[in-house]
Formats: sequence, C-alpha cells, structure tokens
Amino acid sequence: MSSSDSSSSSSASASDDPNPKLKPQPLESQFQSSVTLDGSDEASVSASVAEQRQQQGEDSGNGSIGGVVNVENNGHRDGSHREEIIALGVTADEDGGVVWRRANSEVEAPASPSSSGYAGERGSSGASSSSGAGEGSEEDEIEEVGNDDGDADGALDSQAEWTPGKRHVDEDDASMSWRKRKKHFFILSNSGKPIYSRYGDEHKLAGFSATLQAIISFVENGGDRVKYVKAGMHQVVFLVKGPIYLVCISCIEEPYESLVGHLELLYGQMILILTKSLNRCFEKNPKFDMTPLLGGTDVVFSALIHSFSWNPAAFLHAYTCLPLPYATRQAVAAVLQDVADSGVLFAILMCKHRVVSLVGAQKASLHPDDMLLLGNFVMSSESFRTSESFSPICLPRYNPMAFLHAYVHYFDADTYLILLTTRPDAFYHLKDCRIRLETVLLKSNVLSEVQRSMVDGGMRVEDLSVDLPQHTGSTSRADDKALERTRESALVGLGGPAGLWHFLYRSVYLDQYVSSEFSSPISTHRQQKRLYRAYQKLYVSMHNKGVGPHKTQFRRDENYVLLCWVTPDFELYAAFDPLADKALAIKTCNKVCQWVKDVENEIFLLGASPFSW
Repeated sequence: MSSSDSSSSSSASASDDPNPKLKPQPLESQFQSSVTLDGSDEASVSASVAEQRQQQGEDSGNGSIGGVVNVENNGHRDGSHREEIIALGVTADEDGGVVWRRANSEVEAPASPSSSGYAGERGSSGASSSSGAGEGSEEDEIEEVGNDDGDADGALDSQAEWTPGKRHVDEDDASMSWRKRKKHFFILSNSGKPIYSRYGDEHKLAGFSATLQAIISFVENGGDRVKYVKAGMHQVVFLVKGPIYLVCISCIEEPYESLVGHLELLYGQMILILTKSLNRCFEKNPKFDMTPLLGGTDVVFSALIHSFSWNPAAFLHAYTCLPLPYATRQAVAAVLQDVADSGVLFAILMCKHRVVSLVGAQKASLHPDDMLLLGNFVMSSESFRTSESFSPICLPRYNPMAFLHAYVHYFDADTYLILLTTRPDAFYHLKDCRIRLETVLLKSNVLSEVQRSMVDGGMRVEDLSVDLPQHTGSTSRADDKALERTRESALVGLGGPAGLWHFLYRSVYLDQYVSSEFSSPISTHRQQKRLYRAYQKLYVSMHNKGVGPHKTQFRRDENYVLLCWVTPDFELYAAFDPLADKALAIKTCNKVCQWVKDVENEIFLLGASPFSW
C-alpha cells in the first residue's frame, strides 16, 4: 500500500507560510521549520524498504466490517447555515443485513433485492489475486477472478493498449466477478432508473440502481444529504445533481475528494452531450428515460473513466501542451487567430490529449475541465476519425444551458482540429477555414514537427543535471552513504539525479502542467498507476481546507519519497527513490523548477488568457 497518512512506516511533514511571496524562496528554506523524521524513524523506514526490496511479493490483510456514513445537513434545523457532518455506524447483523445506527436509535436499512446485494467485504482484500504476484493486490482491477484488464486500465502511456468501449457487458450484480471489481461508476435518475454503469448491463442492474436510489432518498427524507458511506474496504461516494444521481464504489483507498471530482467530471461529460436543460425533461416527467438520448455514448463515459487512471488533468484541473519550438507554436497560433477572427469562438489544434495551440475570440477562455471533456469526447468517438464532422456540444463550465457547434477534422491518426461556433449553419464556412489552415500547416511542415514531438516525448529526469557535493571531512557517515547511493542510482540508470523518478509541474497562472516521462524504476502500468494515485492523495492533502492548505510536504514510505511544493505561481510534485537523501531531494526540486523555467517557451502555451473563476 502507498498510504502515508498515519502508518508507522511512513512520514509526512508540512509547513504553512502565512506570507507567501510572489518569488518563492528556495525550497530548502521552506523546510527549515517543517516537522521531519528523527534519526531512528528514518533508519527504520530505510530498513523496512531495504527488506521489502528483497521480497518477491507483498501481503494484504482483510478489512474489518464496520464503517461511517458522512451526511451533509441541508435542513438547518437549528437555524444555522453551516454544514453538519453526522456519523452513522454501519454494522452487519446475523442475517447479513445492514443496521444504520444514528443517535441512540436503530433503523433497519431498506431491504435490497436479492439480486442486488453488493457485499461490503466481497472483493476487498479477503484473498490475494491470482494475478497480483509481486505488485500488490490493490492495483488489480479485480480480485480472485482473472485480471483481464488490470494493467490496461491505468498508465500515462497505456492509451494505445487500452481498447475503447464498455467492458464485461454480460455481467450483472449477481455475478461474482462483477461484485469483486474494485471501482464501479453508476449514473441513475431520481426514480431509480439506471442510465450508465461502468461494468455490466444497465438493464440487468435495475434492482441495484433502485437500492442506491433508496439509500439517497432515505437520507434526504431526514433533511440531510448523503455524501459517502464507508463499509469495510469499500467507499461509496454519492453526488446528487438535481434529478441525476452519480455513485462511485471503490476499494482502492482513493481520497473522497478525488472520487467526488471523478463524479463531477462524469456529470460534466453528460452535460457536454445533452446540456443541463435535460432537468426540464425530468420536471415534466419524473420517469423520463434518457437512455435513448445517450445511445452509443457508453464508449465516451468509459474512456473518461479510464483517463482517471492516467491523466493528471483529472485532478490538477489544468491541461498540458505538446512540446514544440516557440517559433512553431507561434506560427500555429497566428493561423488559428486568423480563423478565430472570421467568426469562430474557439480554435483548438490538439495531438491526442495535448494542446498544440489554442485561440479564443474576444478574449474568451476555456476551462481546463471543458478541454478535458471535449478532447475525450472527440478521441473516443470513432465517427470523428472517419470523416469531418459537425456536432452540437455543450461546455459545462462555459455555459451549461446552451449548445455550441463543433467542427472536428483529423489531419492524421493523432492530430485533430476543433472549431467551435455558436452558429448551427456554419459548417461550410468552418470547412473553408480548415482547408486554408491545413494548407498553411502542410507548407510549413508543422504537422510533421508535431508527429516528431510525439515520438520524441517530453522532459526526462535523466536529462536533468545536478552537481552533487563531494565527500568532505565534515560530512557524516550517513550523508556519505546517501551520496554513494545517489551515484550508484545514476550509474545503473535508475531515474534522474538524487534518485528522482518523476515529477509534475503545474503553472498556476496558465492552468497548464508538464509531466516528465516515466523512467526505468516506474516502468510497468501498475507502478505508474500507483504513483498517480499517490499524487492524487498528495494533491488532496495539500489543498485540504480543513487541515491546510500547506506550502510544503515531504513524505517517505516503502514505495517512494514524495515531495510537494506549492507557491502562488506554481505547484511541484516529485517522486524519488524511497532511500533518497532529503537534502539532495530538495536541491533537485529547485533544479527542476529552474529547468522548467528555462524551457517554458517550448512546453507551455504562453500568452494564453488566464482562467479566472
């Protein structure tokens, strides 16, 4: 497990800076007042890591039954307007039912249909997966049943291997394999009618959807709003959006805030297809069936859910650009600006999920979440690849009540153009704009440069040069050993200097991020997914308003050292070897920030209007 909140084998340090400066001080000064491990703790962690590296696998224990229901009070019975959190106990009775404990009374939960019994402990960690040897069962998509899609469901470079479309449509809630899947997503109406399910056939899950609807209604009848339920290893997160209910059931120990963010994006993807005006349909007819309106869009939702496991934009709320020479990107922007001046609201040139250039008319700006949803909609729809298309879409953050019209054209297998307009009759005008733009791009060899950049990849930690200090008489034996380990890692090609394995850098002003390519220590999809989830936890911890926000954080566990640095200008998340020296890691992070600053013209879209919301 990669949790580092309160385990004896992990540590965390955080410090607050009440007066942040626009030009942040070096990272070393940020850690001078932070809480750090003492020598004994650090030695024990290093010893446990060294011992773990000699083992071929890792064990996982069974979770105990019991949990907490977190409820948001909207009734305001005491006249106040604060959010009230009410804890309810959930225990199993002798008959296998669930008893909800609140105050000093017991209320038996609504009985679920016999075919809808999602067991709280089934599929948790009761038994090791037959396919999880050596990597830990928490990374498997399914336990005790064959891991037929575990690896293909999460890595920054796994998009080529992942097959779009819905998985395991023959399963239902009576299937043992369905119950043991580790992360479910559901969309249903307030009448309990299923709309979408990540796994299985929605029509066969009608009973289970009714159970979820009953839980939400049971709490709402008391004047409250259910936020999440914890049952053993499982966390059931609810999101109510008017007549639309979204539910996530996960046992991967992801933060509640991350799962809610996933549900928000899933709802945003639905709004992109139908607009928020669908609420009026439910007001007229509570039993309205919106399934026909979403026909064929299962692949869009499935692709978005898949991106939660590899795309940092899902939690950073920022977009990434394709690395290009500054002159090339400026040339593309000039051509797109000519198109925008002819009546186009937004002109976007993208290569897969990366932005090549973006131009908006009249200083209009796109929210990064809208860009994520729009790119996912285009890339997951096969019809866009076969011919030029003109489709109505809605941007939830721009205007959730109105349709825009998107002209989409693929130049090659990866590079595509999106032109957005408010005019429903602008297809031929946008087609002419595309022809002119394509002619310029071909003559200037921009498209070939885009493809070359995709092949070359982005920043690599191995390219970062850091001058390591030499041995001196004043250094301790522990410092000398740390320096020796760092040099050995560099010789065998394990990441970058000081044991740096990976980093994420987010520009706060630009709402853009850059991610290094994965180095050899994080070579498998499972390892990459684990690191991604660790970043998610670190991000939530840094931005948690209840205990933060923090400025710096240093965590060491059995998997890696995680270091985070947040300033008014940028955020840096870095992963190091678990035996990395703290002082060298801090120095390396300073070098990474300087490196990003030196090449920002190539990795960021400069001049883009800042997003102010």
